[in-house]
Amino acid sequence: MLRLWMASAAAIASSGVALAQQPGTAPPLMLFFDWGKPDVRSDDQAVLDQAAASWRASPNQRLVIAGYSDRSGGSGANLRASKRRAETVRKELLKRGVPAGDMILEAYGEQRPLVPTEDGVREVQNRRVEIKIVS
Repeated sequence: MLRLWMASAAAIASSGVALAQQPGTAPPLMLFFDWGKPDVRSDDQAVLDQAAASWRASPNQRLVIAGYSDRSGGSGANLRASKRRAETVRKELLKRGVPAGDMILEAYGEQRPLVPTEDGVREVQNRRVEIKIVS
């Protein structure tokens, strides 16, 4: 079973989809953002397609879309940036047929970084949106 998961994770990671392992749950899909921009990068379009396909496979579930920021700005600006990123992802998923009522938006700003940094540091892995499928 572990080999199957590892093989799946490797296949997904090699296709440009980043993973973060969480015990007992499927890992979230992640999109990363350029500094100061809420736009989805072209190399993350496959992540959005995968999220929509996962929702279609289990339409009774919801997608939680959580935005994050790095610590390169003030905490209020970072919270707003994380909300804009989550909203951008929501809009892209709407275009792919996921109903608004099946998406839950969350924004954490500079809280919960993947890579801990000092204040003022730009870190692309912290400028992200995670998409989780929940019951």
